[in-house]
Amino acid sequence: MADRRFFTLAGAFPLSELARATGSDLSDPSHGGLVMTDVAPLESAEKDQLSFLDNKKYADVFKSTKAGACFVRPELAQYAPSGTVCLTNKNPYKAYAVAARMFYPPEKPEARIASSAVIDASAKIGADCTIEDGVVIGPHVQIGARCRVQAHAVIRQGVEIGDDCDIGPHVMVSHALIGDKVRLHHGVCVGRQGFGFAIDPATGFTAVPQLGRVIIESDVEIGANTTVDRGAGPDTVIGQGTRIDNLVQIAHNVKVGKYCVIVAQVGISGSTQVGDYTMIGGQAGLAGHIKIGSGVKIAAQSGLMRDVPDRTEVMGSPAVPIRQSMKQTAILAKLAAKKGDEA
Repeated sequence: MADRRFFTLAGAFPLSELARATGSDLSDPSHGGLVMTDVAPLESAEKDQLSFLDNKKYADVFKSTKAGACFVRPELAQYAPSGTVCLTNKNPYKAYAVAARMFYPPEKPEARIASSAVIDASAKIGADCTIEDGVVIGPHVQIGARCRVQAHAVIRQGVEIGDDCDIGPHVMVSHALIGDKVRLHHGVCVGRQGFGFAIDPATGFTAVPQLGRVIIESDVEIGANTTVDRGAGPDTVIGQGTRIDNLVQIAHNVKVGKYCVIVAQVGISGSTQVGDYTMIGGQAGLAGHIKIGSGVKIAAQSGLMRDVPDRTEVMGSPAVPIRQSMKQTAILAKLAAKKGDEA
């Protein structure tokens, strides 16, 4: 059960309403009036609480759950205990997410501008925005309607932000154009100068002016303490619907496609292109000036040093197709075992 000190429960819902909202089918329609008061994990749910099962691996937990109802794939409904009503759905995790948002809807702060916020006279703030304490908004900034800029965020000169955006605490945004429904979590840094310099053995380093921007398309979410550098000339672009985890580094001129998933501690070097619907596992590193196709899956801790075609799955460092990597690992294990036997 969610801690009520931090989360506000919106109310209870009958199974018929939950089924309708999530596109699920009740295993027994006569139970449509049964009311669920909250959501909970399978192992701790009670008879008035709703849970989900998305992986057959947890079928044994499902068999012993006390949950009153559960979202489940049709083929897994057979494992339900007698006291649990099934809401069958091909994507039970998504169904659960929709239901959980009904019980715990996103926070909607009251529209206000804090007296401690510093807003340049030339900035334009849309209707029904919330500007919290200590926020600094520079000259000629444009912020759309219904946005929230949280405490101590800094929005620098000329930045444009669309409607319904949420800019987290201590976020810094410069040299950026941001679409609608974008969320930047705590400490995100967008638009800082990229890591670019010319080297001369006689005189040392000369910084190359970073004259591009960051373009963040609509419905993008960027996790805490992630950095997205502005372009050196071409723009850095984050495509529509992409989800970026915490502690990710995206360098100058990078192009990330639509609906990508980039997990924590990934580093993408300058001028690399990532296609649509690509998934990059945690701590993967991508060299600069390479092209990653669409629909690619990159395993955690992989190191990519050359282009990857569309719909390829790779792993390892240097990364190779997954089957090849597994074969290489198996061969090395056999060689090591043989060497050990000879010793």
